[in-house]
Amino acid sequence: MFIRILREYERGVVFRLGRLLEPPKGPGVVFLIPIVDRIVKVDLRTITLNIPPQEVITKDNVPARVNAVAYFHIVDPKAAIVNIENFMVATTQIAQTTLRSVLGQHQLDELLAEREKINAILQGIIDEQTAPWGIKVSIVEVKDVEIPGGMQRAMARQAEAERERRAKIINAEGEFQASERLKDAALVIEGHPIALQLRYLQTLLELGASQSTTIVFPAPIDMIKPFFENFSRPREITPANEVEGKRAA
Repeated sequence: MFIRILREYERGVVFRLGRLLEPPKGPGVVFLIPIVDRIVKVDLRTITLNIPPQEVITKDNVPARVNAVAYFHIVDPKAAIVNIENFMVATTQIAQTTLRSVLGQHQLDELLAEREKINAILQGIIDEQTAPWGIKVSIVEVKDVEIPGGMQRAMARQAEAERERRAKIINAEGEFQASERLKDAALVIEGHPIALQLRYLQTLLELGASQSTTIVFPAPIDMIKPFFENFSRPREITPANEVEGKRAA
């Protein structure tokens, strides 16, 4: 009989003459019969699986190169050894095929903007497929998305056009609000004539503080209105014979 020592995070699946012994052994000291018993150690710690870059075609026919990372751990050592030949290779293959399949069902905008949603879908599918192997997939994260240079330039132009559109809308909204306030001010001045005089005096004060050599002096329309009336009034034309008669007299 010989002794094997298993760490806290290890379990031993023991086969005696080819037959599985349950439950799995460990942690601590495990006694085995030479030649008769064979032990396979299983690590229960979380394993980091780097999914190699995959060439995918999104739903809107955009080619992309995507890589990801998955985190999983073994919850059933017996199933991980008995039900699958190599759980690491099998999990890697499942992760690659699931990544290509899921991303092919989404558009590029969803892949870039809804990363958390896609990660949850990937995690659920991979975990469901690896559950019979005693594996629990806890996290799947899409790390990087590479798209062609032409598509990047087109997206940059689209983003710039969107920013210009928003700037124009904000500017137009500001002008509309300013015109509304001016309209309200005009209504107030119309109802209170003294407010116009106060505004006129304020304008004179602002002009006096200016360093400009040319000053445009605003005058109220009431002051110059009589001049316009006299200038626009038609003159009376006296006939020539009446003028001569007046001179003779």
